[in-house]
Amino acid sequence: MNPPALNRSRQWLGLAGWLALAFATAAIGAVASVSAKAFYAELVRPAWAPPGWLFGPVWTALYALMGVSAWLVWRERGFAGARAALALFIVQLAVNALWSWLFFAWRLGGPAFAEVLLLWCLIVATVIAFWRIRPLAAVLLLPYLAWVTFASALTFAVWQLNPVLLG
Repeated sequence: MNPPALNRSRQWLGLAGWLALAFATAAIGAVASVSAKAFYAELVRPAWAPPGWLFGPVWTALYALMGVSAWLVWRERGFAGARAALALFIVQLAVNALWSWLFFAWRLGGPAFAEVLLLWCLIVATVIAFWRIRPLAAVLLLPYLAWVTFASALTFAVWQLNPVLLG
């Protein structure tokens, strides 16, 4: 049930805010990824690695789903009523942004792999927390979880295939 204080205009502002937070995470990662296209092309990749152009559209859709998901939880209970779940969501966003820095900016394959495993665990915890408040919000995070599962395997494979570049 929506908290009574969330009138229609505040709900739309809330949606804009959660989307802005999700896309701010994308922007932080993008700053670290300015040379990602050239660097990704240099890397030896497994045969199942997607083409570099696919990452932008996939992440754009996922960040949109993340923002809507958090908004649904916020809308259901407000920040005070969903503090733990929304704090967990914000923590996983911060960890999400860090991966691009570890992998692309600092070229640290091992730490990037460890970090993406932590991210995966945080996403699972967020899905569970969101499910308890608004199941649809949890369902909207499942494509993100699936992509990060794939990204974890890809991070490991690329790191193993490029020990010199990803020391």
